Amino acid sequence: MSEHSTLNTQQSKLPVMESFYTIQGEGKYSGVASYFIRLGGCDVGCVWCDVKESWDAANHPLTSIASMVSEASQYPGRVVVITGGEPLMYDLTELTKAFKAAGFRTHVETSGAYPMSGDWDWVCFSPKKFKAPVPGFAATAHELKVIVFHKSDFEFAALHQKEVGTHCELFLQPEWSKQNDILPKVIDFVKANPVWKISLQTHKYMDIP
Repeated sequence: MSEHSTLNTQQSKLPVMESFYTIQGEGKYSGVASYFIRLGGCDVGCVWCDVKESWDAANHPLTSIASMVSEASQYPGRVVVITGGEPLMYDLTELTKAFKAAGFRTHVETSGAYPMSGDWDWVCFSPKKFKAPVPGFAATAHELKVIVFHKSDFEFAALHQKEVGTHCELFLQPEWSKQNDILPKVIDFVKANPVWKISLQTHKYMDIP
């Protein structure tokens, strides 16, 4: 059995593709200084994924939770965003415990394709057609963010809207490569359905990670 395959029980190390201090570019916390940790490993398989190099966990070094917290603590921001890949492939209980002990707000960006683990201040739930969320996951979401790649994604968004709680904030985000075509459609949809908001990948406009 490989070291990666035992990560669900051995939680002191996780495969990290990259980590960096930046400005959150998407969703509710857009514009907020945040430390991102991108975990390797994903089997959701989005055709438009812009970080496909994250998919194979074996390509990324196992990094101790202690070193992740130490590195993040060098920066003044106190929001840590765990993303991927699909971060909930791993049990993140110990990771969030360590970051909270160090005074961080914990945010996760996930497709919901795996069960929830960890203690999160903010759950960004971004369901994908390529692998369905686990039943009931939507109820944990603080933010529903649907990537709009095709006009059928508006129906997909409406279906998931029915499953999240009334406290959940709703965002539609045009897929970057189809921005020129999709954004006008998103604008029209939000104008007609004002419970939704628009999320843009502002970090790409700012040319930052």
